[in-house]
Amino acid sequence: MGKKKKNLNPSRTAADNRKARHLYFIEEEVEAGIVLTGTEIKSLRGGEANIKESYAEEKDGELWLVNAHIPEFSHGNRFNHQPRRPRKLLMHRREINRLAGAVQRGGMALVPLKIYFTERGRAKILIGLGKGKKLHDKRETEKQRDWNRQKARLMKDHG
Repeated sequence: MGKKKKNLNPSRTAADNRKARHLYFIEEEVEAGIVLTGTEIKSLRGGEANIKESYAEEKDGELWLVNAHIPEFSHGNRFNHQPRRPRKLLMHRREINRLAGAVQRGGMALVPLKIYFTERGRAKILIGLGKGKKLHDKRETEKQRDWNRQKARLMKDHG
């Protein structure tokens, strides 16, 4: 008899930052590993994490995820994690240096877009290198989205 595999849903999203694309022009997306404790993984699998106010920063040659809220695990004991602790991100040194340089030179930000699980069950984070939108940029994006929606309706009705 063969070894029974766990039925893991590949790339299942644990937390999503939908507002990031509204607030930033995302120019590049990078996948990074994330160092988590056992209770954090169990809590992430519940899907109640919040990365809306979080950001990534470079400190001493390492990338850190700051202000991400992963709630305490409900069945955890005294060794439960702190919900808003900084979490180390795992990337190659060359990528960290390149992203840190872009942030310092170009006035860009490292914005977490989503936390998800791979088919092997590993937690990964998708980081976007983004430049902040001004109010008129946000209005232009909204106008473009409305026009595309209206255009799709017209095409559906007439064609």
